[in-house]
Amino acid sequence: MAKIIVLHSRKGGVGKSTIAYELAYLLGAPLVDTEHDGGGVTRKFGYRHEERLRAPMLQAFESGKTPKLLKGHNKARLLPGHPDLYVYPPSEERMAESLLQWASDWGDEYVVVDTHPGASSTAHGAMSVADLVLTPTALRTLDLDGTEQFVKEAADYPLAIVPNFVPRTPPQAEIDRLRQIVSGTPVQVTPFVPAVLTVGTRKKRMAITAEEPPSRSLQPVAEAMTKIADFVKGYVHE
Repeated sequence: MAKIIVLHSRKGGVGKSTIAYELAYLLGAPLVDTEHDGGGVTRKFGYRHEERLRAPMLQAFESGKTPKLLKGHNKARLLPGHPDLYVYPPSEERMAESLLQWASDWGDEYVVVDTHPGASSTAHGAMSVADLVLTPTALRTLDLDGTEQFVKEAADYPLAIVPNFVPRTPPQAEIDRLRQIVSGTPVQVTPFVPAVLTVGTRKKRMAITAEEPPSRSLQPVAEAMTKIADFVKGYVHE
């Protein structure tokens, strides 16, 4: 059975979709995008729902058939999201059953799922069958507030926190708070991703880690993503 890796956070703007995009490429995994806005991995891939007559994921939920994945150069294969996922979300049970069926039919070792920020039936359904839930957070007060609440709600899930946008000199008070958040729980912390401005302004659609080599400014991010991919492999196979 494929190992299902879910990216989720209760708060937006924490870099979840960028990490999902890179991990799916590094793991050779299909990327299932359950976001329903224009700022996720579907748009980054180059897919425009406005130019399509059908929504592959919604059609798959309706038909019960496993959808085909989009392919692109130096990108993970993609099951695109769609704005109508907000209007017609699957139930938790439907999402969970569909993911398991798709993962089995696709036949890959891993499947990566990017979720919309906040609680939803779609996210909870994906997390219910996840072998690992990764929740990115910045070392900032409001982001850590959201992370702390999510850990309280989901500490019984196979959960790991990804410190993201970490500055060259990390704030000690926030590092201590992150330690406090996971203390006494089975929640783990992955290698951190450094803050690099050009990640947010980059126009290329291919994965950062697909470039050989990435630009000098992006090399620390590529190295961090590779370490997180190694963490994922070790976690789900231990």
